[in-house]
Amino acid sequence: MASKQFFKTLRLIPQKYSNDTRGLHSCSYRYVVNSNYQQCTFLTARQSKSKIVSALHPSKAYYGTQPSSSKITRGPYSRLEAVDIAVFTGILGKARVINGAEDDLDGFNVDWLKSVRGNAQIVLKPNTTEEVSQIMQHCHSRNLAVVPQGGNTGLNGGCIAIFDEVVISTSLMNQVINLDELTGVLTCQSGCVLYTLDEHVKERGFVMPLDLGAKESCQIGGNLSTNAGGLRVLRYGSLHATVLGIEAVLADGTILDCMSTMKKDNTGYDLKHLFIGSEGTLGILTKVAIQCPIKPNSINLAFLGLDSYSKVLETYQKARNDLGEILSACEYIDNETMKCAEENMNLKAPISSYPYYMMIETAGSNAVHDEDKLNSFLEDSMKLNLVTDGTVASEPSHMKAIWSTREKLADAMLKDGYFLIFDFSVPLEIFEKFVQDTRAYLGASVKRVTGFGHLGDGNIHLNITMEKFNPDVLAKVEPFVYQWVANHKGSISAEHGIGSKKRHLIHHSKSGESIKIMKQIKKLLDPKNIMNPYKVLPE
Repeated sequence: MASKQFFKTLRLIPQKYSNDTRGLHSCSYRYVVNSNYQQCTFLTARQSKSKIVSALHPSKAYYGTQPSSSKITRGPYSRLEAVDIAVFTGILGKARVINGAEDDLDGFNVDWLKSVRGNAQIVLKPNTTEEVSQIMQHCHSRNLAVVPQGGNTGLNGGCIAIFDEVVISTSLMNQVINLDELTGVLTCQSGCVLYTLDEHVKERGFVMPLDLGAKESCQIGGNLSTNAGGLRVLRYGSLHATVLGIEAVLADGTILDCMSTMKKDNTGYDLKHLFIGSEGTLGILTKVAIQCPIKPNSINLAFLGLDSYSKVLETYQKARNDLGEILSACEYIDNETMKCAEENMNLKAPISSYPYYMMIETAGSNAVHDEDKLNSFLEDSMKLNLVTDGTVASEPSHMKAIWSTREKLADAMLKDGYFLIFDFSVPLEIFEKFVQDTRAYLGASVKRVTGFGHLGDGNIHLNITMEKFNPDVLAKVEPFVYQWVANHKGSISAEHGIGSKKRHLIHHSKSGESIKIMKQIKKLLDPKNIMNPYKVLPE
């Protein structure tokens, strides 16, 4: 076991934890609200024109996560008619056209958080690019609005119909086309599930460059559409760095072929980047080419206790310098978060209580080399009084148990009653100041304010809990936190997209000129605005 000689209280994770499975990172966000799901009801189509209903309160409609000052008005789109259903059935066959029974449509009309409900009357399930093109040609000619949907694991309502848009599900577009075992370039359809892809490439000595808690459900096309982050961004970069090519169907049915598999291609504008993070507002992704790294042969995970946030920053900087190419993840958890986990779920840190915790993962090709580097880093950190305590694991069951501690934090906070969680990017040096300022601002009006997140890429999850729902607190929280992020040049959405919930807030992270150009690009590629309307861009 790496570094055993350096920690006075070093211990293996007790065997009783070994049956824990690594929790779903993103899935934990479904609990953004009341621990009693039965109290979270939706307004019907007759009760709310906007169709956006948040479970933040059992009977209140919200736009995003705060009360909307204005209702969304349905755009000037055509309504579905029998002739449209006949055309779609002619393209796909009856079995791949879902319409009629509400129960059959519920899985496509309700988001993963159970916070947004749409009113789509039909779901189409193509399995080829050509079928998607034919569908879009008809929708364009008829002025029917469309919502692309992958695994429906998004957190900001981006893949749910707001009104009666036609939902195009990519779930049957799940074919792996090729894995070049010389270069590691994977080519596949956009509906492939991330976990399936990861297993496929692992069998051949590679890994996917992204790792999400929702990987057993999310699809690679949806990952690209939201520019999903996760745990491997520190090591491999965002999808803008690893995606080499895409194929997309535009609003009028045009098939845009940008399926290069070359790492270097300096021929004009790199159009694929427009679609990464565009959340289906510019077109429907149908194929992807992505660079897969070599599968690491050696993985180690350290869980560390520290006395101050300044030491957290020093330790992170030292980890980058000392561990270099084998550093693969660096997570941050504050004491109040772990305190909540212990109080509500009897979930204890694998070490004693400290003001701050870090999780540092290494991944490389040589176990001896990697453990020597980790040993040296930990020994120096102890001598410099940066790290006070810790435990290190290299066995899969022990690492899984440590990760389980991290992944269940949001579940624990839910048990406080009501739970607000925010996904932000802010400069590393002010992670803790953000938590402290928010805690001081809200005072006794909330139960607790905590922070944890991906220290390695500047992504903090700010968490606020209340024993009872208080709309006054909600109205007070959001202007403060979004303005705070804007004042410090951060991002209001680090890895979860904008969707329908945050489009009215995008000005906090993007300038007026940037938004203007985005709208011009949208109008150029989708002049009728039929591609995923009411999403990403403000009115």
